[in-house]
Amino acid sequence: METEHLYQTYKPLLFSIAYRMTGSVADAEDLVHEAFLTYNRVSSEKVIENEKAYLCKIVMNSSIDKLRSAASKREVYVGEWLPEPLVDTGNDPAHTYLMKESISTAYLLLLQQLTEDERAVYLLRVVFQYSYEEIAAIIEKSSTNCRQIFHRAKKSMDNRPKASALDYQSMRSSVEQFTMALQKGNIPKMLELLKADSVFISDGGGKVKAALIPIHTSERIVLLFTSIMKKLPENARLDFEVVNGYPGVVVSINGKVAYVVSIEFKNDKIWRIFMVSNPDKLEHLQK
Repeated sequence: METEHLYQTYKPLLFSIAYRMTGSVADAEDLVHEAFLTYNRVSSEKVIENEKAYLCKIVMNSSIDKLRSAASKREVYVGEWLPEPLVDTGNDPAHTYLMKESISTAYLLLLQQLTEDERAVYLLRVVFQYSYEEIAAIIEKSSTNCRQIFHRAKKSMDNRPKASALDYQSMRSSVEQFTMALQKGNIPKMLELLKADSVFISDGGGKVKAALIPIHTSERIVLLFTSIMKKLPENARLDFEVVNGYPGVVVSINGKVAYVVSIEFKNDKIWRIFMVSNPDKLEHLQK
C-alpha cells in the first residue's frame, strides 16, 4: 500500500491512540507524523507484512516514551493539569475513531492515574478491542503479562464514579442554559443547573491567571464565574462546541481562543467543569 493511502487509512486510528495516551493534540500529531517517517525508512529496506500492526506499535511505543520523558515536567507543573482540549469542528480527521466517553476530559484524567503500560494495555483492550495476543505484539510483552496488566488497570478504572448517562441534546441544553444565565447574571438559575457538590478545575499552566486548586461547591463556582464574566471584554465570543466528545464552550477574545470549557454531568446536573486557559494547550485551536 502506498504511504499516502496508508496515511489516509490509519491516521485516525493512530491519532486516537496517541491522543488518549498523551492527552495532547500537538504530541499526538507529532507522534503520528514520526511514525510514518519511520515506516517509510524501514519499508524501503524490508517488507512489512502487517502495516496496521506495525504503525500501531510505533505510535504506542513512542507514546509510552513521550509519557516517561514528560513525567518530570508534570511534577513541577503549576496548578492543575488538564488534557489539551479536542474541539470537533466537524472535519476532525480523528472523528470516526474518537469514541465519545474515552476522550472525555474526566476519562483522560483517570487514565493519567495508570502507569504507561497499564494505560496502553487498557486502551488497546477496552477502547480499540484488540486481543491479548495483538496487544502483546504491540507493546512487546507476553500475552499473560498483558492480561495481568489489564486486570490491574481495570480495577482502577472500575472504581471511578459513574457520570450521568444523559443524552447529548439534554446536556447541550443545560450548557446553553447555564451560559445564558451566566451572561444575564441569573444566579438562581445557575445554582439550579449545578450539583451542590460540583467542582471547577482550571489549567492555566502558570502562563495565565487560573485557580491553582479545584474550586468546590456550586456557590463558590457561581461567584468565580460571575467574577470572570465581569472581566471579559465586550468583544468576547462564547461559542457552543463539541469539546472532548461532549457539549462545551469555547471563549474567544480578539479572535483568539482564550478558554475552552468542557463539562461532566451527574444525576442530570452539571457536576464537574474543566477549563483550559494555558495558551500552549490552545495553540492548535488558533486560526
